[in-house]
Amino acid sequence: MDLGIKGKIALLTGASRGLGFATARLLAQEGARVVINSRNPENLKQAGDELTQFGGEVITLPGDVTDSGVPEWLIKETIDTFGGLDLLFTNSGGPPPGAFEDIKDETWQDAVDLSFMSHVRLIRAALPFLRKSETPSVLTVTSISIKQPIPNLVLSNSIRAATAGLTKTLALELGSEGIRFNSILPSWTQTERVEQLLKERAARNNTTLEQEFQAQNEQTSLGRMATPEEFANAAVFLLSPAASYITGLMLSVDGGAYKGLF
Repeated sequence: MDLGIKGKIALLTGASRGLGFATARLLAQEGARVVINSRNPENLKQAGDELTQFGGEVITLPGDVTDSGVPEWLIKETIDTFGGLDLLFTNSGGPPPGAFEDIKDETWQDAVDLSFMSHVRLIRAALPFLRKSETPSVLTVTSISIKQPIPNLVLSNSIRAATAGLTKTLALELGSEGIRFNSILPSWTQTERVEQLLKERAARNNTTLEQEFQAQNEQTSLGRMATPEEFANAAVFLLSPAASYITGLMLSVDGGAYKGLF
């Protein structure tokens, strides 16, 4: 299938590794012009160098999306470099684990800036340019935790749900302008963040990392975690013109981990 991505301009945040990088790599393979962002300049440079092997145009923009001025700057740099924007992938690292009673107000506010306001600011800054695109599409990355809360992740369980609400609302409000908004709700995927979360769980449970991986794998119908590439396959499709009649979708990419009907 031709996804219609060749030549499209895509900006991806949180894209130096994990889910964001896998998505950027597949977009580059499909011929998109790619702008990637991360707050870690060293990781970002390595990611950019790897993406250039596919022969397309790749720009790296280091910056922390929790800084209120960075999202607008990322959009400006993308426009100044490529002259437009077609595809926006809003992603950030997840907030820290912790029990409700142990989390202070400032940690809640940091999590709001990371997992909600970063999406708000990126989309708000991008809208004038998405309106000029023939195939505008926005994909937010949330979590399966908004459907099925994950123990010891009250920040993620709570705040990512707001991003899902934002995504659905914008799909309804801006559909008449042809701008599509969707979200992917990944479950446990083979990333560095998941490994860190399971290390912390193993320490609390007095188990090994291998035991926690096995226990988590048993929660899915497929008996394993996803790879970042499996997430990227879904993400790139939803971003692409091939998904032109799909908007307002909250897509679980979870291997059957979610137990509900809807």
